[in-house]
Amino acid sequence: MQQVARRYDTGQLVRLEIDDGRIVQCQPLDAGAEVPPETNNRAASPMPCWVAPGWFDIQVNGYGGQEFSSLQLTPEKVADIVRLHQQFGVVRVCPTLTTESFDVLSHGMRTIAQAIEQFDDVRRMVPGIHLEGPYFSKEDGPRGAHPAEHCRRPNWDEFSRLQDAADGHIVLLTMSPEFDEAPDFIARAVASGVTVAIGHTGATSDQISAAVDAGASLSTHLGNGAHRMLRRHPNYLWDQLAEDRLMASLIVDGQHLPPEVVKTFVRAKTPERCILVSDVSGLAGLPAGRYPSSGCELEILPDGRLVIAGQDQLLAGASRPITTGIVNVMRMAEVGLRSAVDMATKHPMALLGISAGGLRPGDAADLVFFQLKHGADGLVQEMQIVATLLAGQPVYDYRAAEPTLG
Repeated sequence: MQQVARRYDTGQLVRLEIDDGRIVQCQPLDAGAEVPPETNNRAASPMPCWVAPGWFDIQVNGYGGQEFSSLQLTPEKVADIVRLHQQFGVVRVCPTLTTESFDVLSHGMRTIAQAIEQFDDVRRMVPGIHLEGPYFSKEDGPRGAHPAEHCRRPNWDEFSRLQDAADGHIVLLTMSPEFDEAPDFIARAVASGVTVAIGHTGATSDQISAAVDAGASLSTHLGNGAHRMLRRHPNYLWDQLAEDRLMASLIVDGQHLPPEVVKTFVRAKTPERCILVSDVSGLAGLPAGRYPSSGCELEILPDGRLVIAGQDQLLAGASRPITTGIVNVMRMAEVGLRSAVDMATKHPMALLGISAGGLRPGDAADLVFFQLKHGADGLVQEMQIVATLLAGQPVYDYRAAEPTLG
């Protein structure tokens, strides 16, 4: 299999040769080289597509009406959710379970582990599970939409039982460090091979510092899951921004963070310490309206925002894919395509200690081909996913795709 495309990191026109699931060669072409008609170009565009390693979204709660945190979850539904994200250029995903009862969480863990065992493509796409909670404060604001009745103190015995249910697949844990037992819990989790993130917290400066000293290495969706009003300084946003040992994941969907905040966060952390996430809810992809949920009723507004029903300020997850974040971070933080894509590929891989693929001979052919549309201001306005390859095989092609949710 051969494809001609432009590298996302250099803009260079290359001919990719793919065989047996890997890149055999990535041969540079002259700027004036003839592009054969059988390449994966969009019919409406004379330019070859861009090519990059496929996206890795470490925070996906579900899609199309199904949450991972649900007693109705089945291995088949896990596979459906994972595969639906291929249309967005995603080739790696961390199914994310959020604060719930032990029974719901353990069921989700077992079911995802079964899907990994049962389906080859799920096993390839899911390097591990993200557990977001339940070790959060019950306080309004920091806990966000996580149900207060299920927020609880860190409990190593419970976490160990959840890890057993997951067959060892929990690789990322988001928790608040404001509990006395948090530093010891974090150190123990990190020693077991789990990456620990700080999130949904009202922690003090000392508590955040102690968590990082214990091994926490990420701020989950920084700027969200927070009080609506903060003291000027110190506060936990400044503390996490200033801590160079913490990477920061950001929801740059145009709804969770204002452009000025995105720009400030990216410049403070530097693009090298930022990770893009979608945080898409299980309701993502559904039409506007009200939907029942654990603990409260949720609502999808006409503009796509997912909120606690009856108001328009308290967000309850996201509805836009990580592709939107790549485009928005370029516009809002004024970073280039390479930096934006790396936030959705190389950086999450590095966080979890996974060898990052690229466009070199021998790298896995888990790739995304896309086109960029620029606005009148010259900035990227839209990214169109043309094709997604998993192990060198097309798993999404816009020309052949059936209509899908979202």
